[in-house]
Amino acid sequence: MPTAKPVGARGITRRGLVGAALAVGAGVPLGVAGRVTAATADAGPAPLTLPRPTGPYRVGVVPLHLLDRSRPEPLAGPGRYRELMISVWYPARNERHHPRSPWMTAASMRVLLESAGFDPHAALAPLTAGHEGAPVRHSGRRLPVVLYSHGAGSHRSDTTIVVQELASHGYAVVTVDHTYDGFSEFPDGRVTVQEEDVDSTPWTYTRDVRFVLDQICDLAAGGNPDVNHAPLPTGLGAALDLSRIGMFGWSKGGTATALTMGTDRRVRAGLSLDAPMVSQPMPTTDLYRPFMLMTVDETRAAEPAVAEFFTHLRGWRLNIQTAEAIHSSHTDNQWLVPQLAKLIGMSDEDLVTWVGTLDPARAVRIGQAYPLAFFDLHLRHRGGHLLDGPSRSFPEVAFIP
Repeated sequence: MPTAKPVGARGITRRGLVGAALAVGAGVPLGVAGRVTAATADAGPAPLTLPRPTGPYRVGVVPLHLLDRSRPEPLAGPGRYRELMISVWYPARNERHHPRSPWMTAASMRVLLESAGFDPHAALAPLTAGHEGAPVRHSGRRLPVVLYSHGAGSHRSDTTIVVQELASHGYAVVTVDHTYDGFSEFPDGRVTVQEEDVDSTPWTYTRDVRFVLDQICDLAAGGNPDVNHAPLPTGLGAALDLSRIGMFGWSKGGTATALTMGTDRRVRAGLSLDAPMVSQPMPTTDLYRPFMLMTVDETRAAEPAVAEFFTHLRGWRLNIQTAEAIHSSHTDNQWLVPQLAKLIGMSDEDLVTWVGTLDPARAVRIGQAYPLAFFDLHLRHRGGHLLDGPSRSFPEVAFIP
């Protein structure tokens, strides 16, 4: 691959480029990197794919543009305020009349690829299971709400496999782009990237999430928090159950999940996907609500901050660890990087450095099963034995006492 050009004020490395390209669902432009077969070249760039969710419900999704007038945003210009893009995922009906949503907008993908020296028009993104704007399916009870916070330099779609799985089982999932710490596109076509000059900490993420939660409360009360009052899916606000709210996050977003749990009692259960639990300051108060760690690299044995955080969990708590995985294995990269490897002719040895040795299909099943079991237990009070201890169905997953 060619040497990457800077993305915003922060450069992006070869490893970061591929990871970020996958985080937006991009195929690598053919002929640019790696070995390309004649048949592949004739066919043009191949699209990547996502596994379908396993739940009984079809999935809908709607993006919303939010504006926090209490937080000035100097980087956006004088008199500008903090803007956020979010997506709300939910069980849907009559979805056939609504197109499936791409993993990320085409403009954001083009900005990423062009900044790294690739042909910005040579990539194809996978489609998600979410049908844009489809009406909400009502099953007689309101939907528990789960918020998602991404990792540094990423975006709100980096765990779409988990998100659409939850929605297919009857959850409303709200995913948040943390502006200027990743890639995001606004309705007017502005694309923002990770900016080094912005002081974006896990506390910034927490402020974003708490504002988003306020807007979701407005939505549930019958309002439309979108800046331009974009049309909402039929029945969305009335379907939300604000007495059952959970949150999860990957990496930096997992740390933000812990911070949000400690500062906002509306969030009843939290799940961290391999978060370092490092922030200034990191609260030392005890947390009495359920919290679960899915660790890989940021383990209690390796990271004192994670071990310290675990000691402050006084309610239901659990730490599981997946063998043969790496830090990004709990994101969609574990499924998408192997597809990219075939497109560019990546060697098996190089592929292992990207995804570890955990089989992608097994990573998907773990990512679908354990977050669902956690939120089912603590937001729906549904039994089940997956979180009781090691399972023969998931021999890769160890329970850390």
